[in-house]
Amino acid sequence: MTRLAKFAWATLAVNVAVVVYGAYVRATGSGAGCGPSWPTCDGEIIPAGLEGARAVEFTHRVTSAIAAVMVAVVAIWVLRTYEKGRQIRTAAWLSGIFIISESLVGAVLVLAEWVADDTSAARTVMVPVHLVNTFVLLASLAMLAWWASGRGPVRPAAGGGFKGYLGIALLGLVVVSATGGVTALADTLFPPESLGDGLSSSVADAEHFLTRLRVIHPVVAVTIGAFTGWMAWTFGAGAEKRLTRRLAVAIVGLVALQFFAGMSNILFGTPVWLQLTHLTLADLLWLGLVFLGASALETEPAPV
Repeated sequence: MTRLAKFAWATLAVNVAVVVYGAYVRATGSGAGCGPSWPTCDGEIIPAGLEGARAVEFTHRVTSAIAAVMVAVVAIWVLRTYEKGRQIRTAAWLSGIFIISESLVGAVLVLAEWVADDTSAARTVMVPVHLVNTFVLLASLAMLAWWASGRGPVRPAAGGGFKGYLGIALLGLVVVSATGGVTALADTLFPPESLGDGLSSSVADAEHFLTRLRVIHPVVAVTIGAFTGWMAWTFGAGAEKRLTRRLAVAIVGLVALQFFAGMSNILFGTPVWLQLTHLTLADLLWLGLVFLGASALETEPAPV
């Protein structure tokens, strides 16, 4: 594996870690740790008294900056290495564009003070926007790393029925992510005291609109998850290419783990560590689906 490929995979891994840590910031209510100040922390480059929420938020900003620099480096590296017309260059451009929009969305959340205990409708809209942007960024980085590793180009016109089902699954996971972000926000701001309390508050007219919205995510997640698992097994488990078969099996396993993690979140009152596990599995499932599509629609495949 070339140095570029290694760095590309490391960049993807770092960005996944930053995404999960960002969920930790939200789950612990630390988003306002640096005040309504960006990119500085309370107007300081390196603030004094780093403890509690300030330490959590400042750490997130530092790791986000590192991730952004890595994306910039790998994108420029690709653009200088590969000639025009290569699909990897498109992945590089998209990675650069969406790391910028990722930073801008984060800045808006902080500067508008849509963090910590804010329960506004604006924050409710921006949270899923942030997650959708994150998914596109991770997909772009994933394909950049994929092609940097010597994989063949993807045939946009190929795939037949599989391509349609893959598109539905990808779009479905984006919707699951968006509704999951709203549910996670509701669980952070209005944590249910029990399973019965969580279910009843979701339909009670007197409750905040966020608590009524969180009932949507489990329904959407089960439906899309079942479809994704079926699609992967139907089109991938019997594929000629070994990598495609392995990715299909991995996706089915991740769907099963996600069902278990989701139910556990409901049963145990959404502890922070379980929320982070749930999000990590969601990111891995998304990347697995992206790689499944790339492997199944690949031309000139590597001997894997």
